[in-house]
Amino acid sequence: MSEEKSLNFIEEIIEEDLRKGNYKEIVTRFPPEPNGYLHLGHASSICLNFGLTKKYPGYTNLRFDDTNPTTEETEYVDSIKEDVKWLGFEWKNERYASDYFDTMYDYAVSLIKKGLAYVDDSTSEEIAAMKGTPTEHGKESSYRNRSIEENLDLFDQMKQGAFPDGSRTLRAKIDMAHVNMLMRDPVLYRIKHAHHHRTGDKWCIYPMYDMAHGQSDSIEQVTHSICTLEFVPHRELYDWLIEKLEIYPSHQYEFARRNINYTVTSKRKLLQLVNERYVTSWDDPRMPTISGLRRRGYTPESIRDFCDRIGVAKRENMVDVGLLEFCVREHLNKIALRRMVVFDPVKIIITDYPEGQLEMVPSEDNPEDENKTYRDIPFSREIYIEREDFMEDPPKKFFRLAPGQMVRLKSAYVIKCDEVIKDDLGNIIALHCTHIPNSKTGEANANIKVKGTLHWVSILHAVPVEIRLYDRLFKVEDPSSEEGDFKEYINPDSLQIIKTAYAEPALKTSKFNDRYQFLRKGYFMLDKDTSEEGLIFNRTVTLKDTWAKESKKD
Repeated sequence: MSEEKSLNFIEEIIEEDLRKGNYKEIVTRFPPEPNGYLHLGHASSICLNFGLTKKYPGYTNLRFDDTNPTTEETEYVDSIKEDVKWLGFEWKNERYASDYFDTMYDYAVSLIKKGLAYVDDSTSEEIAAMKGTPTEHGKESSYRNRSIEENLDLFDQMKQGAFPDGSRTLRAKIDMAHVNMLMRDPVLYRIKHAHHHRTGDKWCIYPMYDMAHGQSDSIEQVTHSICTLEFVPHRELYDWLIEKLEIYPSHQYEFARRNINYTVTSKRKLLQLVNERYVTSWDDPRMPTISGLRRRGYTPESIRDFCDRIGVAKRENMVDVGLLEFCVREHLNKIALRRMVVFDPVKIIITDYPEGQLEMVPSEDNPEDENKTYRDIPFSREIYIEREDFMEDPPKKFFRLAPGQMVRLKSAYVIKCDEVIKDDLGNIIALHCTHIPNSKTGEANANIKVKGTLHWVSILHAVPVEIRLYDRLFKVEDPSSEEGDFKEYINPDSLQIIKTAYAEPALKTSKFNDRYQFLRKGYFMLDKDTSEEGLIFNRTVTLKDTWAKESKKD
C-alpha cells in the first residue's frame, strides 16, 4: 500500500480554511510581469498555484503585472501564455493589472481623501535618503502635510501629464519611524510618460507594485495570494492598503524560492546572455527558460514531476539540476522511440554478405512500452558503426569490435572483424568483417555468446543529420555567487555540433513533438531549425548523469 503524501504548509492552510467554512472555493493567481520569458523558478509557482485549484475546489487566474510600460512587450505576454498551456494548465480568467488602472486611480484618490496619501515633490534620491536605516528612524518629507485639496489637485495634474518624469510621486502616509522600512511612507504612484502595450498613451502615471498587487488580488477576490519569500516585508503594506481601502481581504502567503545549481534565473542576467550573444535567443536549449527546455526536448510531465519533488517549503535552498535531468530521463525512458544514429562513422564491409542484397530487420520501438511496436531497419553489405566502437589494439576488457573479436549488431547478425583497411597515412578507412548466418534473434545461431552489442546504420540507406549536443551552460554550481562577472563561468563546451551524423531512415518522418532515444547516445528531439536542407536534433539529456562522475573525480 503506497504511503499518502503529506500536505505542504499552504495545503494545510487551505484545508483549515475550507474546514472552517472561510471559503466555498479557493482562488489563486499566477501574476508574471511580461518583461521576459518564464524560467524554471516560474514553473514552480505555476505548478503550485494551478495545482492547488486542481486539488481543491476553485480556479486560478493568469494575471499580467503590466505596470512598467518601458520593459513590457506583447511578445512576452504571448510566450507566457504558451508556456503555461504547454505545462498543462488552463486559467479561468486572463487578466492584466492594466485592466484595473481606473479603479486603482480611484483607490489612490480615496487614500488622499482619507488623509492617508500625499504628493511629494522630492527626487527618488531624496526619498531614499529620508527612509533612514533599520536602526535609525526616517525623516518626514516637507511635503507630507499638504492639504487634502492640494494633494487631490496635484494628483489630478500628474494624471493629466502636467509634470515631467520623476518630478513627483504619490506616497502613502504611514509612519517614518516604522520598524518595517517598507512602511515608511512608500511610493504608490510615479510619473512615466511611456507607451503601454495595452493602454497606449492613456496614462502617464503608473501604480507601483505594492499599489497594484494587493488591489488586483482583491478585485479578483483571490483567497490565497502566494508569493516567494522576498515579499514577506511587503505583506504588512499589502494588508494595510486592503484595510484602509476597505476592500475584499485577500491574504498573502510566502514560500521559499528554489535556486538551481549550474544556472542563473535572474531575468536581468538572462537578458544579458541573450543581448550579448552568449546564447542565440530566449529559447536557446541551454537557457533555463520554459521555452528553452521545451525546445531542448524536456516534457511538461518531467517539469511538473521536478516541481512536485522539490516541493514547497519556508526556507530557501539550492536544488541540484541533476534532479531535473533525472525526472526527464525517467519520463523519456517510458515514451521515447529507440533509433540508431552513428555520430562518428567508420565503414564496415561484410565481405561474405551478398552484394546488392537488402533485408529488413525488425527492431522494437520502445522495450518499456506495454503495447509493443516495431519498425523495419534496412540491412546491407556496407554499414557504419561508431569509430569509438573499434580498437585495433584493445585493452583486456574492451568488449566491442577488434581484430578477431566478435560483436552483435543490434537487431541483426553477429559479426567478426577479419581485416583493417588503412590509407597511405595509416588512417583506418574500413573494416572487413564476416557475419554468422542465422544469428539474428529467433534464429538457429542466435544464442552465440558475445559481450558487446553495437548500433549501426546501412550506408546505402543512411540519412545525414546534424546533432547538437547541449550541456549545462555554466561550469560552476552557483555562478551568481562567484567573484567577478557571472558570464566568466560559462561552460565553453555547453554546445558541440556534429554537422554530419548518419541515422536510420525511420527518422526521415520525425515530427517536432516526437521524442527519441538514440541508442547508447542519449535522448533527442527535432529542433525548429530543421528545414528541407536537413534534419537537426537536440540532445535533451545524456543516458546517465555524466556530471556526477566528474564530481566524484574532483
